[in-house]
Amino acid sequence: MAGLNRYNYPVKYKSRTEAITSGVKCFFISYQKKDRDSANKVAEYLQNAGIDIYFDAYDSDLRIHRQSNNPKEVTKSICNGINNSSHMIVIVSQYTMNSSWVPFEVGYGFDKTELRVLCLKGIPKGGLPEYIRIAPIIRDLYDLNILVEKFTGNLKETLIKKSFIKSFDDSNNPLFNVMDKIIVD
Repeated sequence: MAGLNRYNYPVKYKSRTEAITSGVKCFFISYQKKDRDSANKVAEYLQNAGIDIYFDAYDSDLRIHRQSNNPKEVTKSICNGINNSSHMIVIVSQYTMNSSWVPFEVGYGFDKTELRVLCLKGIPKGGLPEYIRIAPIIRDLYDLNILVEKFTGNLKETLIKKSFIKSFDDSNNPLFNVMDKIIVD
């Protein structure tokens, strides 16, 4: 049931409309490069739950363009990733405010994707950048499991039972040290 890494998928779309018409449901994962390990864990968690993702660390074309210092092609690769996605998760940490790419990705994908914000461990309620406060916020593991349930159409209890995801209070949850367990308002 593992989700696809859309970068490796042979079909590439030129626009979100083309992707959506083809029935694509995919999360573009936006993050600051200092959060790559945490973002990778989120990407793997979503894939294990059966959700397709686009995660730039898997994009060999993008890596080549970065190494050759080709900003035009880097931008084109990012735009292609967003165009092949129906949704975007912006991973927010203490480093996000210093990112030059996260605001670009959110701006480019704002009217092309359904935006969600995922807070890493310890992000205070008022600590979100203004440009993403308008999106639904995933503050903790419990919220993430609710999102997975809605996105896949499978009850979270069923997904937990089949080991596609882990309970928010399970210390074996791969995101246990990455996100807060549960935040009670």
